[in-house]
Amino acid sequence: MKSTTRKDGEGALKVRRLPVTFTSDIRRVITRFFDPGGEPRIRTVVERVGGLSDEQVDRLLDEVSRKFRARHGNIATVFDENYRRAMAMIGASDDFSHHRRLLIGSYLTAEYSIESAALFNPSIVPHPNQGNLPAGDVRFIMSLRATGEGHVSSIVFRTGVIHSEDRIQIDPGGRFARPVRVVPDRQYDKRLFRRKLKEIGVHDGPVDLVLDRLAASFTAAELEHAIAETRDAATEPLEHEASLDDVRWLAHSNYHLELPRDAEASEVVIFPQSSNESRGIEDLRMVRFVGDDGTVAYYGTCTAFDGYHVLPQLIETRDFLTVGVHTINGACAKNKGMALFPRRIGGHYVMCSRVDGENLYIMYSDIVHFWETAELLQTPRYPWEFVQIGNCGSPLETPEGWLLLTHGVGPMRTYCIGAMLLDLDDPLKVIGYLDEPLIAPTEKERDGYVPNVAYSCGAMIHNGRLYLPFATSDMVTRIAMVSLDSLLGKLKDRRIY
Repeated sequence: MKSTTRKDGEGALKVRRLPVTFTSDIRRVITRFFDPGGEPRIRTVVERVGGLSDEQVDRLLDEVSRKFRARHGNIATVFDENYRRAMAMIGASDDFSHHRRLLIGSYLTAEYSIESAALFNPSIVPHPNQGNLPAGDVRFIMSLRATGEGHVSSIVFRTGVIHSEDRIQIDPGGRFARPVRVVPDRQYDKRLFRRKLKEIGVHDGPVDLVLDRLAASFTAAELEHAIAETRDAATEPLEHEASLDDVRWLAHSNYHLELPRDAEASEVVIFPQSSNESRGIEDLRMVRFVGDDGTVAYYGTCTAFDGYHVLPQLIETRDFLTVGVHTINGACAKNKGMALFPRRIGGHYVMCSRVDGENLYIMYSDIVHFWETAELLQTPRYPWEFVQIGNCGSPLETPEGWLLLTHGVGPMRTYCIGAMLLDLDDPLKVIGYLDEPLIAPTEKERDGYVPNVAYSCGAMIHNGRLYLPFATSDMVTRIAMVSLDSLLGKLKDRRIY
């Protein structure tokens, strides 16, 4: 068990790297629809399979099923779903036998190795199920960013237990990796929907033509009907046809995910679903949020990336079985690295963010999905963070103040992890700030997919200790532990105000 001692003041701050690692597993695969090249190519595949004899179909289907059913618990269902999707794309009739449909579906299915390139940027929170544990133990759930072919990122999970003697037990991974089922939002609020469209610059005319046909609350199906009615009512082609596509895009960017009821957390994969996520879902920062009435919800801020634009998103769940995915809106809902405080302060939601890509900000809002203003919290102060600073997850509440873990970028794009202490009632007030990194990549941790990086998306406190999972060079995730009292003492020694 390796310890790193920081001698940057009176007394030593010992950071212990625990003997726990999370590494990528190239065997973790999910299925995806495979488009070989548009409608003509799909038609050709269908025609070729249609020309096979029944005996050939049965033999080929049995062969592919035997090869892949041990890797996917529902491979026949996947084949059937992808067959139906292809038929809808090409407008063909469904007149094949069941086995022939499944075989066609197998040609239009591909495996995707979700962790083949990297597994990194962890975030950890207490698990919603704390039953059947000895006193002093806590069960956790950890999210990680998994990157595969084409540098497409998804979110995966691991679970385990922190035992009272600092021993960390990692639960064995599930047998399968399961992508989740997408369900459009049941209801959209017209006022908020209109507000977001205005924010992203969608033309008012076509928006009014669509939304004026809808009630104050509407469904995705009702929205599609209103769009179709708007087109049918037009006496000439709509001048702003692209605006109608933007209306549909916004609806598709807000959806729910339904996880298999029998799925283990380690089997669940949140894979990009909408066009704004086409290049990945990045860096989920989870937080266990306690409402004013004591109810608990789990939020996660992340960013969707389409190859050109970054769109902040909020993931919401109470049970990790049904998950809402919604855009984060407002003039200050931009850039990466938004992290929600674990409770309201002064009746407001509070977020730490990096609005300009360089400095730390604090934002307040009465609606968790809308953030209009931001106030500067901190600019880079020390050489190891001169390029930029950001947060490493949601602030953690302590009796002395909000513990905010930070990341700083220094020479040679080296990422290190630092810490700040903020006032409980006024988080814009900085109490203390480490002048040296809490964690910096060691010589053995420097090499990897992205060299010279130590990075985290969220830690947790348990039994007077800070447990900090962090990724090194986007390759391996480790867990460090430090005494909370020692860390707070060091932060108070570095008082700023």
